[in-house]
Amino acid sequence: MVKKRATTKPRSTSGKNPSAGSADILSAATPNVDDILKAIEIELSALWQPNVAAIRSVRRQFSRQLAKAAPEKIVELAQRILRHAGIPRFFAYELIQHHKPALQSLTAATLEGLGTGNDTWDKVDAFACYLSGPVWRERQVPDKLIEGWARSKNRWWRRTAVVSTVPLNNKARGGRGDTQRTLLICRMLVNDRDDMVVKAFSWALRELSKRDLDSAKKFLEENERALAPRVIREVRNKLQTGLKNPR
Repeated sequence: MVKKRATTKPRSTSGKNPSAGSADILSAATPNVDDILKAIEIELSALWQPNVAAIRSVRRQFSRQLAKAAPEKIVELAQRILRHAGIPRFFAYELIQHHKPALQSLTAATLEGLGTGNDTWDKVDAFACYLSGPVWRERQVPDKLIEGWARSKNRWWRRTAVVSTVPLNNKARGGRGDTQRTLLICRMLVNDRDDMVVKAFSWALRELSKRDLDSAKKFLEENERALAPRVIREVRNKLQTGLKNPR
């Protein structure tokens, strides 16, 4: 009896060269957004294991291929991806983040549109760390935009406002330190007890402590009665031990 050879799904060449289908699509001198989106779909559908690392390798591939594309095309592509149920939202945010002219082209209105629809902590954090935080840090958008998010009745916009302070202070994300704007948002949400906001609040203060230890410590002491217990515990642990949750 002859055994049948097991069939396996072909592995994607993502991170190296595009598959034949996407290569044909991108071979045009000026591929339009529809064609680029189709090429992305082809590459993602060919992934053997569509986890974050694999999807990110596809994003890197397209970032290289679209390095010279006009910023408005990258932003339009990102907007289209956000409406595509089969592609993670971080893919769109990273495309803009890694295309400097596109990132620098963002306005308050465009930025807010890109963040609309985020309804989980991971989507919010990707948007805030890759787009809104860096754009705000470079003062492309006014403080009042982030303040407006902090006043929102929507928990996810309030979390976005808080997490947007992280790139102001996190060195790995390009932060140079900005105590004033970080505490501006923290003061607005000091009484917020939504768990998603509280966790972000703790993160924001812990990042600030790496840049301005005295200000973070003073803020914690002055607002101890108003702050959520989690914030007090985690930030105090960070200040005393260097760890959020020491064993």
